[in-house]
Amino acid sequence: MAIWGQLVLTPQEWGAVRLSLLIAGVATLASLPFGIVIAYLLARGRFWGKSLLNVLVHLPLILPPVVTGYVLLILFGRRGLVGAFLADTFGIVLSFRWTGAALASAVMGFPLMVRAMRLSIEAVDRKLEQAAGTLGASPRWVFATVTLPLMAPGIIAGMILGFAKAIGEFGATITFVANIPGETQTLPSAIYTLTQVPGGDIGAFRLTLVAVAIAVLALVSSELLARRIGRRLDVE
Repeated sequence: MAIWGQLVLTPQEWGAVRLSLLIAGVATLASLPFGIVIAYLLARGRFWGKSLLNVLVHLPLILPPVVTGYVLLILFGRRGLVGAFLADTFGIVLSFRWTGAALASAVMGFPLMVRAMRLSIEAVDRKLEQAAGTLGASPRWVFATVTLPLMAPGIIAGMILGFAKAIGEFGATITFVANIPGETQTLPSAIYTLTQVPGGDIGAFRLTLVAVAIAVLALVSSELLARRIGRRLDVE
């Protein structure tokens, strides 16, 4: 009984879990439209600067997360190039706020999201799109009714990868928005904090179990949804 009691999360730990889910959800949904557009451009587009765009998209995967967080702080900090404009014009402050944590998580998960979607678009049979075009469908209508449904498994995979990356993001987040309990303290930063204080190992272990459970649930859900959509497309 005592062992089970030690596995119960404290209110502060629950707060970190809820905040992480909120940040990961907002980061995933906010970056989804941009991910689809960028993935399509990289898969099908022919334009000057395509290689540069590809590098910029995947740069967060190569750079140390702390560097990415510092760049975000320079750009979107209260006195940053973009942050000052947002704060003075619209009253939007991202640094040291949970919204800034969502931005950092979105940036770090964006390359994984785009890559999954790009591979899915490249796997679409272009003859199906051409057939729809010969029947009088406009390019936008072809994309909405043919390309988008066929790349649905890639979209789901990209969303799950982005969500999982956002849940586990630490370096860029803590550099950009710090580690403020109740405001910017996410699951990874809460685990890190607990490992630095005496007697915090049990709390860190509890949150680690939660993080593993969320990751497993996300991967299983992604697989089930992808299979379901795949069966539906095969039937159609």
